[in-house]
Amino acid sequence: MNASTYRTGMSWSARLLIGLVLILAGAAAATWGLAHYQPAARFLGVASPAPPPQRLISPPQAPQQTGQPQIAEPTDAQIAELEQRVARVENATQRAEGFAGRADALVVAFAARRAIDRGVALGYLENLLVDRFGAQHQPAVATIVTSSHQPVRLNDLIAEYDTLGPVLRQGGPQDSWWTNFRRELGSLVEIHPADRPAANPDARYRRAAERLAAGDADQALAETMRLPGASRASDWVAKARRYIIVHRALDEIESAALLGGTNPGR
Repeated sequence: MNASTYRTGMSWSARLLIGLVLILAGAAAATWGLAHYQPAARFLGVASPAPPPQRLISPPQAPQQTGQPQIAEPTDAQIAELEQRVARVENATQRAEGFAGRADALVVAFAARRAIDRGVALGYLENLLVDRFGAQHQPAVATIVTSSHQPVRLNDLIAEYDTLGPVLRQGGPQDSWWTNFRRELGSLVEIHPADRPAANPDARYRRAAERLAAGDADQALAETMRLPGASRASDWVAKARRYIIVHRALDEIESAALLGGTNPGR
């Protein structure tokens, strides 16, 4: 083989090899470009289809209520407890009203007693007495109102009783001289059991005066009526009886105020 033929053969082999290398390099470059450049791949139609978009699934929600809200019906136990609470509130209210009414009635009763003891007119207390006690204690209220027009004070009874001492210890005009003599003799010397008080006029009068000074007009009047001169102290006896009657009436309305025995609704 001559030199020219060798150069020609080598030239075509080199060219073929170079062409193959270029083809492989172009194919690799094209493959890399299509893999990293999606617009070109889509243009040539060799891009893989895009995955479908994922849909987010939200958790199921409770159906919304429409219209009026639903209210749960109370149970029997809840109803019974509510009724007990209402009953307790009503009882407390009634007790409070009762206490207020009793306090008001007591104020009226005490004010009436103070007016009677001082010997002054009742004034506006008359209407309050009738309003508070007139329905259930009409006789007592009438006695208090009537006595207030002719008041009798304890101090006046005591002072008048002191002046009546000699008259009460002596006998009346109907007694004979012999009766008066025995009475005077019995007042000097008297024999009586130790557990019984002396019955002579002086001892009776002293006991009556002591009871009257202590405010016990009942016992004072009882002792006075046993004295020999009681018939000559009729005016004092009448006053003492009025005093006793009006204070019994005052005791009645005070007890009613304490026990709640006033007019209904008051």
